[in-house]
Amino acid sequence: MISNENPDHLDLKVLVVDDERPIVEVIAYNLRKEGFQTLVAYDADQCLDLVRDEKPDLIILDVMLPSASGFDICKIIRKQGDTPIIMLTARAEEADRVAGLELGADDYVVKPFSVRELVARVKTILRRRGAAVKSTAEKPIIDGDLVITPSRFEMTLNGKPIDLSPKEFELLKFLVRHPDQVFSRQALLDSVWGVDAYVEERTIDVHVRWLREKIEKIPSQPESIVTVRGIGYKYRRRP
Repeated sequence: MISNENPDHLDLKVLVVDDERPIVEVIAYNLRKEGFQTLVAYDADQCLDLVRDEKPDLIILDVMLPSASGFDICKIIRKQGDTPIIMLTARAEEADRVAGLELGADDYVVKPFSVRELVARVKTILRRRGAAVKSTAEKPIIDGDLVITPSRFEMTLNGKPIDLSPKEFELLKFLVRHPDQVFSRQALLDSVWGVDAYVEERTIDVHVRWLREKIEKIPSQPESIVTVRGIGYKYRRRP
């Protein structure tokens, strides 16, 4: 279902998915005030149909839906593409937040929440997303058998392409460009996610683990992305 109120300047589509209609209406109303086109869904089937047919630019997805878990929907969407996803939940347990991040969610908001803050998070994620899409034609970054080509959003290891999410790509690119420099988790968040991003430091640990699984010979004994105890991480040049 597409909302057509305030049709001026509706360039980006945000899909709001929640079985509580008052919440959907409030979020959609505030998004439209900010110039977004809004699509709304109240269950998993509606959500997946709209993702397929309308290709939204961002999805606000409730964890607790009547027909399926938001985590399950997130997993399905991630298999199809990298549309940014903000998870909504009434539960604040760390395990839930980590589960959402590990499934590929870009952010996690706990109910009750400030609608202004939620809209700010939407803007931040889409702004970063736009910057990634418009990446300039930079020269390839080469470190041993690792080659990063920013202009094509590609990475190869030993000549074989490695599939990375947008955030994994940006984080690895940043680390490789600053070898042997130690960065705190907050510094990495500020540099890759942006200083105005509402993202927990644990997000860095999750993305580092994913990167290690893709580029390290033995992920549990990393040689490239190294933990600096009590501070954060640094990148060692590959032989």
